[in-house]
Amino acid sequence: IAGILHNVVSIVSGSLAGVYPTLVQHAVLLPLNSYRLHEMRKLVRSVKEASAGDHSMEWIKPFTTKRNVRAGTTLFRKGDVADRMYFVVSGQFLVRELGIELGHGAVVGELAFIAPGRKRTQTIECIGKGEILEIDYDTLEQLSFRNPGFGFYLLQLTSARLFDNIGRLQAELKDRDA
Repeated sequence: IAGILHNVVSIVSGSLAGVYPTLVQHAVLLPLNSYRLHEMRKLVRSVKEASAGDHSMEWIKPFTTKRNVRAGTTLFRKGDVADRMYFVVSGQFLVRELGIELGHGAVVGELAFIAPGRKRTQTIECIGKGEILEIDYDTLEQLSFRNPGFGFYLLQLTSARLFDNIGRLQAELKDRDA
């Protein structure tokens, strides 16, 4: 918003003073800054919806890179330093230590974004040819720094996923005890 206001003031003062390079520069920057503001507001709105609802990760797709994965490929191992998270588009993936299979729509690696030392706690292996979307943590950090609201909702979403996992584990322990 400050950039847009600066552009408007510079366009007005540039035209009044007859400083055409400044006028042209800010006339070009004004639509770019307006588009960027629109995109960031749309992103925050999507993250708010995801954090309040089913924890969908659809909002992150425009910032990811598509990657095909062959069966037998290990995405990461327990103890590795984490630098990215993944969104499963297709295929089957196995959480080796827990014996849990993950498929379409699964998100892995998001909790390491906020974990101390960013160490992986599980090993993820592709057991059926698949496709994933990946985003590096530097991009997530940049998005968070550009818009603190985004960072807050990302933290809220990640925390909700953590509590979902805790609830699942508590239910499994209860079933084992019964």
